[in-house]
Amino acid sequence: MSFQPILPLDGYVGWRFLQRTLDKQQEAHASTSLSKRDQAYFRENIASVTSAEELVADRRLLNVALTAFGLQDDLPNRAYVQKVLESSHKDDSSFVNRLSDKRYLQLNKAFGFGDTYISWNQLDGFTDSLLSDYRDRSFEVAVGAQNESMRLALALERDLADLAAQNSSEATRWYTILGTPSMRRVFETAFMLPSSFGALDLDRQVEILKTRTEKLTGSDEVAQFTDPEAMESLIRRFFLGEQVQQINAATVAGSGALTLLQQGQTSLRTVLGR
Repeated sequence: MSFQPILPLDGYVGWRFLQRTLDKQQEAHASTSLSKRDQAYFRENIASVTSAEELVADRRLLNVALTAFGLQDDLPNRAYVQKVLESSHKDDSSFVNRLSDKRYLQLNKAFGFGDTYISWNQLDGFTDSLLSDYRDRSFEVAVGAQNESMRLALALERDLADLAAQNSSEATRWYTILGTPSMRRVFETAFMLPSSFGALDLDRQVEILKTRTEKLTGSDEVAQFTDPEAMESLIRRFFLGEQVQQINAATVAGSGALTLLQQGQTSLRTVLGR
């Protein structure tokens, strides 16, 4: 039997409920027979994989690996995934470094097929770390099947906090946010940015996000999101932005229906000669 998260409420109130019950719900999800079988299979077989070709040839191993990075939808795209895994992340012009979605770079670095003589999956600690990410991500997938906004908020808590703690430049951190679909969507929604935002020059996009973030939290640095209060401010703003979008969409739909009704009444009066 598949796991179904308990999400009785939408919006920020629903998010707070999920937060209060998160540990128990994650434990219940990880205890399902399917999850336990997939984890056991991965633990037993991943160390024997010595190349990207071998990994993509095993659908069960590949599914766990991709899910751990939020890339489970790429399971059918084996040739593409193999190209990602075999690419050198140390070469700035390589295939994986040219991809705007930085989840592929994270996947590439985790295995190291393109840059090391011995891939990281054969070393101690690799399996435990990847399976921990797999459990988190697969739980998020289950949540997203019922409520995509909750999934995005869960992903943000993990990914943004990890990014904020990294020893990298502020510019790199902001570019990573823009290159990670789930984080980008949260920021765009939180600040109610138009669809044309993505067409702007990247430096201009970073400038706008930094300005909006500073107005919300008092700081334009990504490093601040190691603080739970700063994280919660952004998530609360995200759910507020979604609510505004829904109200606007309903207003537009209502206006369209009213316009059609008025046009229909005008046409009827014309036919009747009134």
